[in-house]
Amino acid sequence: MIHFEQAYKDISASELIPWMERLPSDIAAIFEKYTHGEITQWHQLLDELIQVPPLNLDIKTSVSVGDCTSLSDSSRETLKQQLMLLHPWRKGPFQINGLHINTEWRSDWKWERISPHLSDLTNRTILDVGCGNGYHLFRMHGAGAKLAIGIDPSQKFLTQFHAMKHFLGKMPVHLLPLGIEHMPDLALFDTVFSMGVLYHRRSPIEHLQKLRDLVRPGGELVVETLVVEGDKNTVFLPPGRYAQMRNVWFLPSTDALMHWMKRCGLKDIRLIDCSRTTTKEQRATDWMHFHSLENYLDPDDHNLTVEGHAAPLRATIIARVY
Repeated sequence: MIHFEQAYKDISASELIPWMERLPSDIAAIFEKYTHGEITQWHQLLDELIQVPPLNLDIKTSVSVGDCTSLSDSSRETLKQQLMLLHPWRKGPFQINGLHINTEWRSDWKWERISPHLSDLTNRTILDVGCGNGYHLFRMHGAGAKLAIGIDPSQKFLTQFHAMKHFLGKMPVHLLPLGIEHMPDLALFDTVFSMGVLYHRRSPIEHLQKLRDLVRPGGELVVETLVVEGDKNTVFLPPGRYAQMRNVWFLPSTDALMHWMKRCGLKDIRLIDCSRTTTKEQRATDWMHFHSLENYLDPDDHNLTVEGHAAPLRATIIARVY
């Protein structure tokens, strides 16, 4: 089963304690609405995972624990079959006791692009909005964060996170099954991340305002999103699907996004990366064997999506709250 007692203890022992007035009841209400047909099977899987001490833990340069000697070949194959029940694995990769979970996204590449530009995360309290299965939460803690909280409403991502934490051991890293709409207006986080979320929001300005309101004065906001080329007046609203995604709304230029952030009262706004997503960074694997980026690009011109739009371009912008 999935429990949140340790998360509540860590939050209660931090500056986030005002959140505890509503957090347990919010999570209880969400669990009452969980209806996925496989949720019982997933919880049973967590109870049946092999017990292995978290030796040779590395969350600074990767997310890995153990090595090829930690498990027998047969035990490792059993573990692979168990974790495959949580397919698709989109964010990673993970190395768990000699088992390589080769996820759809090379999320480590994104972290390597972004992390050199962040304020020192040592002893910071962090929120990652739309964190997926929590890969970056582990990297944030590895970079020194004293408390890393992720929110994502996906039941499968929550189960994947707890499967990984089962092997990685106890640490102040927690994923809560919440959307940003469940977050109280408590400006208590030192750093707030929103990576791969903004273009899914029908009201991007409201999303930026909500993110801003979660950052303490002097804190930092990190926004990573799809963008398009153009000036500060350029915003692309796809007429239908974008790279086969139905829920893509606003794709601003980097100048437009920085203008939005300025209008939202953010300061010291700086673009730290703008990169074309490649089929080496996002691709189908044994751990995510559905269609991936290659299937969403024009087969004759990878500068275009299958719909004829500009291929995915992602930017990361960092700003401060005063």
